[in-house]
Amino acid sequence: MKFTKPLIKGKLIKRYKRFFTDVEISNKIVTAHCPNTGSMKGLLDEGNEVYVSKNDNPRRKLKYTLEIIKVKKNLVGVNTHFANKIAFHGLSNNLVKEVSNNDSIKPEVFFDKETRFDFLVEKNKQKIFVEVKNVTLFREEKTAEFPDAVTTRGSKHLKTLIEAIKKGYKSYLLFLVQIQGVDNFKIAKDIDKEYYENYLLAKKAGVIFLAYQCKISSKEIKIDKKIKIINA
Repeated sequence: MKFTKPLIKGKLIKRYKRFFTDVEISNKIVTAHCPNTGSMKGLLDEGNEVYVSKNDNPRRKLKYTLEIIKVKKNLVGVNTHFANKIAFHGLSNNLVKEVSNNDSIKPEVFFDKETRFDFLVEKNKQKIFVEVKNVTLFREEKTAEFPDAVTTRGSKHLKTLIEAIKKGYKSYLLFLVQIQGVDNFKIAKDIDKEYYENYLLAKKAGVIFLAYQCKISSKEIKIDKKIKIINA
């Protein structure tokens, strides 16, 4: 997924009211939209290098959008709105080897009245659900983690992926690791024990878990390589 224009470098001042960040660009403070409603745990230290996009549409209240934060020398993509775009690009270009050479890819497909998954993939008449989770947390130098806060919605998705298997679908959960410089991924069971327990149940039921790291720059973000999931 390429950015329409190269991103602009700045320094993080603070994030507030969830959707706002103050950023210093060329000795000037601007307010940028924060397209991430999560906790962004470990990313928000004052002075962190950031990259923002600029949109001069006069209808927009905020011209800048926070896209990337640099933490511990690692670039982290924080725009959750892009996660499915990055995943779709990866699925369409066979960058996720376990779900490659597909016959069709449909985004945002309902499984039942309450739940829709990010993608329905068809391959050789097999229907496959792919749910995507954006990963931005890393507390250890080489290990990414999910979730960064308690996620009841995430647990619900795991349970529904199990139900999909019972109805003949194949189920994948793709952890999209928008963090450079990590080699491993694990579930943050100390943050959400219930999610970890549901992860183990889903794994036992046949849900296939994948963690793919992204290549990140001020020009584009795309799926790069598979990394190891180290939870039991």
